[in-house]
Amino acid sequence: MDNTPDPSFFSLKTLTSISEMASEDWDKLNPTGHPFVTHGFLSALEESKCVGIETGWDIAHLCVYDEKKTLRAATPHYLKYHSYGEYIFDHSWANAYERVGQKYYPKSLSAVPFTPVPGPRLLSLENDKEAKRALLSYIQSIIENNELSSAHINFLNLSEVTIAQEKSWLIREGLQFHWHNEGYTKFDDFLDKLTSRKRKNIRKERESIQKYNLRFVKLIGEDIKAKHWDTFYQCYLATIEKKWGGAYLTRSFFSCLSNKLKNKILLVLCYDDDTPVAGALNLIGPDALYGRNWGSLRDIPFLHFETCYYQAIEFAIQNGVERVEAGAQGLHKVSRGYLPNKTYSAHKIMNPQFEEAIKRFLSHEASQNSEEALLINKVSPYK
Repeated sequence: MDNTPDPSFFSLKTLTSISEMASEDWDKLNPTGHPFVTHGFLSALEESKCVGIETGWDIAHLCVYDEKKTLRAATPHYLKYHSYGEYIFDHSWANAYERVGQKYYPKSLSAVPFTPVPGPRLLSLENDKEAKRALLSYIQSIIENNELSSAHINFLNLSEVTIAQEKSWLIREGLQFHWHNEGYTKFDDFLDKLTSRKRKNIRKERESIQKYNLRFVKLIGEDIKAKHWDTFYQCYLATIEKKWGGAYLTRSFFSCLSNKLKNKILLVLCYDDDTPVAGALNLIGPDALYGRNWGSLRDIPFLHFETCYYQAIEFAIQNGVERVEAGAQGLHKVSRGYLPNKTYSAHKIMNPQFEEAIKRFLSHEASQNSEEALLINKVSPYK
């Protein structure tokens, strides 16, 4: 891959595996400890073969060094040969490119695979803006020198959006739904903040689950054994098959993740006596609980809401966690206390005509998202 030197005193190094860098060096660039950009999470994806050239995620992590050879910034980076597993949908962009005889793939992507979770993407020491700007310059050099169609940074932080805008990247806005802890001491404190109708609906859903005499277990760290991952993976595959989707994550990924980030994992399992029924995987961040994957072996009304949302809220309240981010999309989350929050991605499109067309599309999409958020807030479940 051809890389043009940055005109500043920075230099670039490309890693074909996160294992080429020591975990402590990479994680220094992630001082908040956001779990999805840790060396452990990214290496679990690589070691379990969830990413790599065979899956269309050609690994090319980018690292910026200063003149003293000190690591100053990095980004998890891939050359992508499709748009699956990203949750920022650009299939229509790819189709338009190909209709006029141009190649959209491979494209440059800075992202966490299979993870629609907002967080830092331009990692750096002490929020080093100059190093982050250099990182963006290098990405642009890569797509120019290798004649790629575009570069994309998915689910980046708002502070990183400003830096991307300075470098003339297009910004795409999206909506997710997050639950916020207002200092509750118990689940009923949260319910008391809701309108009477929403409060009654949630109680009705939870009572419905209780009629099945199901047992929920929350597991963290050393309490999570191989048998628990076997159970969860069985649930995960069953739900994917129902939705006609592809299983991005392998069984070995969860073992790797457990070995590397065991104290950052909350695994919720549901049983009927000793028979597995459902499960949900959450990662614990410094100020948030992140719901990621779930699955069920039986179709039970409201089981998804209980396993993924209410169990997560209970954990957040009991442990003083500020918020719960329960993944992408889902208007159904609003009536259960999750409110709209903007997400952002950044895009550099090399074809000027396509760039202008996409710019207009993004402006229209952002207006629609803002209108939707306003309408949702008007019918907020809270008093």
